[in-house]
Amino acid sequence: MALEEGARSCLLRVRNRLEQDIKPSYLMDHMISDGVLTVDEEEKIRTQAVELLELLLRKDNHAYISFYNALIKEAYDDLANLLHDDLPNISPSVYKSFPDGCTPYVQTVLSEGGVPQRPVVFVSRPELVNRIREKLYRLQKEPGWVTVFGMAGSGKSVLAAEAVRHHGLIEECFPGGVHWLSIGQLDKPDLLAKIQSLCFRLEQSLDSQSLQRPPNSLDEAKERLRFLMLRRYPRSLLILDDIWDSTVLKALDIHCRILLTTRNRSLTDSVSGAKYEVEVESGLEDNKGLEILALYTKTKLQGLPEEARSIVRECKGSPLVVSLIGALLKDKPNRWRYYLCQLQQKQFKRIRKSSSYDYDALDQAMAASIEVLPDEHRDLYKDLTVLEKDIKIPAKVLSVLWDMEPEEVEDILEEFVNKSLLYVDSNNKPYLYYLHDLQLDFLVEQNRNELESLHTKVVRQYQQHYKDGHPTSGDDECLYWIRFLTYHMAKANLSQELYALMFSLDWVNIKAQIMGPAHLINDYVEYGPILDKEAHQPTNGHFQEFLSLNGHQLEQRPFPDVVQLALSEPHNSEVYRQALVKAQEGASRGKLYIDWLNKSSVESLSLLVIHPHQGSIYSACFSHDGTKIASCGASKMLKVFKSKSGEKLMEIQAHDEEVLCCAFSPDDRLLATCSSDKKVKVWNVERAMLLRVFEEEHEEQVNHCQFTNTTRRLLLATCSNDKFLNLWNLNKPSSQNTVFGHFEPVNHCCFSPDDNFLSTSSNDGTVKLFQVSSANEWKTINVREMFTESDEEVLVKCSTWTADGKRIICAARNDVWVFDVETSDMLLEIRTNRLSMVQYCHACPTSNLLAIAYSNYAVELWDLGSNKKMADCSGHLSWVQRVQFSPDGSQLLSCSDDQTVRLWETKKVHTSSAVCLKRDSDVLFTDEEIIVSAADNCNRLLLATLLGHTKTVLHCQFSQNGQTLITSSEDTTIRVWRWQSGECKVLQGHKEQVRCFSLLSKSPTETTLLSWSFDGTVKVALTHIGEKLQDIEAHREAILSCHVSPDGCFFATTSADKMIKRCARLWPDFDLLSGLRIGHQDCVRSCRFSWDSQRLATGDDNGQIRLWSVKDGSLLKICSRDGKDGMDSLHGGWVTDLHFSPDDSLLVSTGGYIKWWNVDKGEALQTFFPTGSALKKIHVSPDFSTFVTIDNIGILYILQRLM
Repeated sequence: MALEEGARSCLLRVRNRLEQDIKPSYLMDHMISDGVLTVDEEEKIRTQAVELLELLLRKDNHAYISFYNALIKEAYDDLANLLHDDLPNISPSVYKSFPDGCTPYVQTVLSEGGVPQRPVVFVSRPELVNRIREKLYRLQKEPGWVTVFGMAGSGKSVLAAEAVRHHGLIEECFPGGVHWLSIGQLDKPDLLAKIQSLCFRLEQSLDSQSLQRPPNSLDEAKERLRFLMLRRYPRSLLILDDIWDSTVLKALDIHCRILLTTRNRSLTDSVSGAKYEVEVESGLEDNKGLEILALYTKTKLQGLPEEARSIVRECKGSPLVVSLIGALLKDKPNRWRYYLCQLQQKQFKRIRKSSSYDYDALDQAMAASIEVLPDEHRDLYKDLTVLEKDIKIPAKVLSVLWDMEPEEVEDILEEFVNKSLLYVDSNNKPYLYYLHDLQLDFLVEQNRNELESLHTKVVRQYQQHYKDGHPTSGDDECLYWIRFLTYHMAKANLSQELYALMFSLDWVNIKAQIMGPAHLINDYVEYGPILDKEAHQPTNGHFQEFLSLNGHQLEQRPFPDVVQLALSEPHNSEVYRQALVKAQEGASRGKLYIDWLNKSSVESLSLLVIHPHQGSIYSACFSHDGTKIASCGASKMLKVFKSKSGEKLMEIQAHDEEVLCCAFSPDDRLLATCSSDKKVKVWNVERAMLLRVFEEEHEEQVNHCQFTNTTRRLLLATCSNDKFLNLWNLNKPSSQNTVFGHFEPVNHCCFSPDDNFLSTSSNDGTVKLFQVSSANEWKTINVREMFTESDEEVLVKCSTWTADGKRIICAARNDVWVFDVETSDMLLEIRTNRLSMVQYCHACPTSNLLAIAYSNYAVELWDLGSNKKMADCSGHLSWVQRVQFSPDGSQLLSCSDDQTVRLWETKKVHTSSAVCLKRDSDVLFTDEEIIVSAADNCNRLLLATLLGHTKTVLHCQFSQNGQTLITSSEDTTIRVWRWQSGECKVLQGHKEQVRCFSLLSKSPTETTLLSWSFDGTVKVALTHIGEKLQDIEAHREAILSCHVSPDGCFFATTSADKMIKRCARLWPDFDLLSGLRIGHQDCVRSCRFSWDSQRLATGDDNGQIRLWSVKDGSLLKICSRDGKDGMDSLHGGWVTDLHFSPDDSLLVSTGGYIKWWNVDKGEALQTFFPTGSALKKIHVSPDFSTFVTIDNIGILYILQRLM
């Protein structure tokens, strides 16, 4: 329909006035919501009012009306008045009357999609149904949202189900099917479980190869569902029933077709896409209410008594209440007058007033319905009071509660359903039963004084039924108990039972395996006030720390051994105590468990580890109340999560490119972000809505943003590679002040504690201080002058103010400098003595501590008063980009390129007593002790300082008698040391770095050495005289590993060319036999012969391990592929080392973690997860009981098998 001529003329008349005054970006959001403007059109218009009006003249009458309404909503009343008189007259839509299109095809589609069947007694509401269908037809060509909203009990769910019960609609608009998901009030872990269930249902309908492990996070679940809906079920409809919270919609904003029912019509404001609404009036028309009564009593409408109309009016038209009365009249058809009087007396008004919803007649109808139940069934119905809202349960749960056979329970539940006291989801097998929220409210109020005893009954019946152990079947009944048992114990005030359950590794194992770690962590937070009472607080802390730090491991499939994970906890932890007992019991039955002997030197430091993003995290910050953390990075996303549990609260696609910084406003209501896309955005935290976009002032990427510290005069500061600093007043559309002064990109800006000054840090080597009130430069601190010995450029990364505002601290290169603000004098230099660069620093707001982030994965805490390092925070696996103290100084967060945000307790991080070791080491096992030789982070050997190599030492090893130490280096040489005297022989000949070597003979005085290099050669030499015996051209590319068989007859080499070479020994020389190429698709990085010299194990860069026959080169076994998870390799990284047990029955391998294998079966027996990753080598004692390795962050692991 073209725009009416009158409306067109009006637009042309007032066009100049509109172009001058309107802000298009504010209006277009409303027009997009009305469906008259597309996102593409908005992108073209951007902020150009001229373009918007040009487009409007080409649109229809609906666009004119939407534009008029947008002016009203954005308070342009004077402009709206100019358009009012020429508003087009649009006649009410005439909705097409659809015949009943519920064909067998429709029934099949809806049943497969879980759409509820019609109620026992059903009356049609064709006008509302057709209005919903009319909106659904608008989703035929593009994704969008149809919202059905109205009061509780108004029949929204029934209407939504009825609207899709139509052959033509499904065939034309949703040929991919209709999929129903009941939501209700739930938290993030419960939402994850709902989406997991939907994904499983969708995948089950496909071929068996499509079945995958359940998604472990909301992010993964959202992406899995997006893939299924867009690729496997294109043009399908997702129905979300009973939505309470916009966070649910954001988690399901997957650019598909969605119909939702809710009581809050504004929920879809938080998501993008076309949006349509249908309001459901709160009451049925009288004739529809009478129709329900007629159906229940099997009476014609004309034959209903006069009381019928009065009953409908007393029910206020509520379908739920009318159905309750109808069910009563079905059994007692002569009680019309009696039930009318019951409704009119309102004797249950006390209950209704304290209920959540305002229905005058509900309580009377519920009470009357319960009253006619047999006495024994009345008590059983009372037991339903303990159910959570929106939770559906199988009859088997009530079979446990009532101690009856399931069939007997189903008969009783059928009676409740027939009396409209209960609802049934018959799409599930077995059936699931649930109460309407209004019914549950009634029960809770009526039985408020008995709630504790009712919950106690649930717990006692469960304990009696499952006295031999918790259920682990994973069916609906099992899921209910594992999910809600702690809830019932807490409500029953059964504190001792709750302690015993939650402080049990068995429970942790079962719940984490069935429900995932998020539910577990939430339980410890939610029931913390109970668990922390009396002497249980330390134990609660032990379990919370264990789950927070190992949550990401508990998401892996196959599921890890919880006992083995717990053995890495501190010795004083209750978690470790329980694990040790269980491990010793398991070891007595032949199970393999590994204890970490020296872990007391490296305590677990992180309070919480969160993996919020796919990609590097560039910024993370606390909210000012300390309860939330925001993070952003390369994923272009902005995320907010709870600082206690890591539960995600908000997720937004914030920018078109990497998000470089985020910052909370002082009242925590706003979040600012800045990006490589040159834009600055301000978001409403509660609604996750975009409020402002500043995109014209900065000409290059915006590096940093920060709000003032108080709301007294709220400003936002941003700085950019364009060398400028901008100050923004959020009430104005453009920058309040553009600040000049720097000559190179500005990396960072920071307000002083009193907000009077703003510091900026730049690549020009300076820190500048500006007066906020005038935006004038106050002074310049020339950091570049501090580096007098070098001509290289000095990039100042950041600056931070001490709490008193008297000192300012800045970071450049590998140094941190402290300056007096008033005099600009340098007060202190913190020399880190590191080869890495300082990435960021932040001063504690409540103490003299300074946190420093480094590019070598480390975080350090320094005392500014004593200029001493107080703590090392080891744990990150890549560059640490940002650190920040919490407002009270009790916690510290850090974020890294390793995709994690870590939370540390400031007082608990250990002092820097533990030495950070390099991964190249050797170990001497004796009867009484274990001697470890390894270089520290300053390239020193711990046993002695041996100078000689000119480049990095790559490998070191003791001779058999321990008197000689042999080392190889990047300088292409091998050195043989009498380490106690420092005497040294040099072996030369390799052209590239010597990665490793092996000692062949067993004579204490004469040792033959086999060395291999990146030059592709293997060399044989005598160490005691330094004479080379043989050169072998083994590979065309770098040799990555080599091993000699224990019988001395063979050695094997592996290479980057994916080849494995076997060489036979014809004393005293070696001859090349053959190459093994079949199978490995990546670089073959490790090899090891079995002790009987009959088998050869090889490991590659994809984490795969293969076992070969030495005799004929045939493949014997591929070690289990079951360890692959997501994008991880089979071993969490390259397989870097392998060792057989003395009887060749076991194999240990290193990669991202350590694994022990059954050689004959190729199955993994145990896995040890280190704090870091990328393990390089493992040393094994002769009896295969002790294992020593070092991870990539320098932590030493001395592990012992529990016997």
